[in-house]
Amino acid sequence: MSEEVFLLPDVGEGLVEAEIVEWKVKVGDEVSLNQPLVDIVTAKATVELPSPFAGTVRTLHARVGDVLEVHTPLVTFEVAGQVASEAPAPSSVGEGREAVLVGYGVANEDAAPVRRRRTSSLAPRTPALATTINDVLAPASSPRCSPPVRLYAKQRGLDLANVVGTGRDGLITREDVDRAAGRVAPATSAPRVRSLATTSRLAGQDLAPWSTGPDVERIPVRGVLRSMADAMTQSAFSAPHAAVWVRLDATKTVELLEALRARPSLVQVRVTPLVIVALALMDAARTYPGINSYFDAETHEVVVQRHAHLGVAVDSPRGLVVPNVKNADRLGFVEMAEALDALVRGAREGTTAPADMMGTTLTITNVGPLGVDAATPILPPRTSAILALGRFVKAPWVVDDEIVVRHVGEVAMSFDHRHVDGATASRALRHVADFLEDPAPRLLAP
Repeated sequence: MSEEVFLLPDVGEGLVEAEIVEWKVKVGDEVSLNQPLVDIVTAKATVELPSPFAGTVRTLHARVGDVLEVHTPLVTFEVAGQVASEAPAPSSVGEGREAVLVGYGVANEDAAPVRRRRTSSLAPRTPALATTINDVLAPASSPRCSPPVRLYAKQRGLDLANVVGTGRDGLITREDVDRAAGRVAPATSAPRVRSLATTSRLAGQDLAPWSTGPDVERIPVRGVLRSMADAMTQSAFSAPHAAVWVRLDATKTVELLEALRARPSLVQVRVTPLVIVALALMDAARTYPGINSYFDAETHEVVVQRHAHLGVAVDSPRGLVVPNVKNADRLGFVEMAEALDALVRGAREGTTAPADMMGTTLTITNVGPLGVDAATPILPPRTSAILALGRFVKAPWVVDDEIVVRHVGEVAMSFDHRHVDGATASRALRHVADFLEDPAPRLLAP
């Protein structure tokens, strides 16, 4: 008999941590190879991890709600005989879904520990099983810090080898980077949070009661919410945003949608304004490829994408997520409608694979169903344009010098002004508007 430790797998795609959602085993259970062990939720999707060993569960190193970083102990097994040479590939939660993890990780002595202190002792780490993305992000010889802190230091031109980490086990924090850059004073014996709570005053009132107490709810920012917060902060302060918008007559789009819904051949297809807007944006990207690109700040190059992976912002139960339709520029009406319907349903059910959350090149956010006329959204990272679609409402409109009632809507485009100028963005948005004002000829064109 021997003890083997299963480390939290490297989920790939730049993800570095996961939250325990549900244990499917308990201490003392006999498990077989590939038997489901636990459901975890990352910033991208809910994932079911199968057992890499056949044996007895001796220790569960985390509780439901705990957040673990990759390469930290998850389960200790007691196994008999030879250990399997290759771990099984985990899959998304749900039968028949595609595997979404990169591998089971490697023994990484530099990996950051679990975020919550555990009292149980840890068995020796498992042998290396696969080379992972996280090893490239944080090689063993580099200073210990999370990828966001590493990027934060790089943006400030700071060599992490000269930074002293004050976090747990010497982990370098954002505050350590600021301190090394001379932006904050050295830490004192009084914790910073306590100092703010006890000394800050606003209009002569103590701020402490407003941040603590029975009338205050503190919500941990994890998973999707944390990923969104980090990504939006990085984008907002690294790319100069600008925006243009257009008010348009969407009557012909509304009439076309009604006619398409009445077709027996399309009764199983979800026909929505988003479908036509997506096709309009893809058509604009073919004409103005600069909006389907991103600015590489490290090399000072504009990277123009050959194909468009269309991201769609979805208000899911876990927060805002932006999965994407791969090669959306190749799709016709029915294909786009089916792809968008599957994309939105998967995001709301929490079944989107991490691979479908990565690689977005161009984005749509549809605020119309929420009763909003327009928006100027923040760009997702590594993109140059995002289109906001407002609601279509009946309103007065001038046609041939006469005021008539039409279906009126607004579209807006936020763009990266480092390389997409106002003229390009304006022409691209006008292209979308023209498409929506008379979509039939463009949709039926060979």
